[in-house]
Amino acid sequence: MSVSLYSVKLARTVLVIQLVTFVVIGALFALKDVTWGASAIAGGAAAWLPNVLFMFLAWRLQDQTPAKGRVAWSFAFGEVLKVFATVIFLVVALGGFGAVFWPLAITWLSVLVVQIVAPAVINNKG
Repeated sequence: MSVSLYSVKLARTVLVIQLVTFVVIGALFALKDVTWGASAIAGGAAAWLPNVLFMFLAWRLQDQTPAKGRVAWSFAFGEVLKVFATVIFLVVALGGFGAVFWPLAITWLSVLVVQIVAPAVINNKG
């Protein structure tokens, strides 16, 4: 992996692309029904907000010189926190607010696909 994969600029760019993705998809679903649009926004937020939380945790440690092994534990803690936050957001959206499943799921998966594909596309120099 290239070092630029870990840059703050790349992380910010991916987060902005994810934000635009779920807002656009939410707007498209809102053309069908407002409830579908809100469900799509909830699905996108369930994927995007944990990523933002993880990035804040990662950026917090960037300027420090961490002790040996602390980076791995911080990464593991961030990933566990990210998974729990995602599950909580999805449960609240589906159970608490009664979101429509398909727009929520499609938007959630779209944001995850952007998370995987965007760094490869941005880093492609050739």
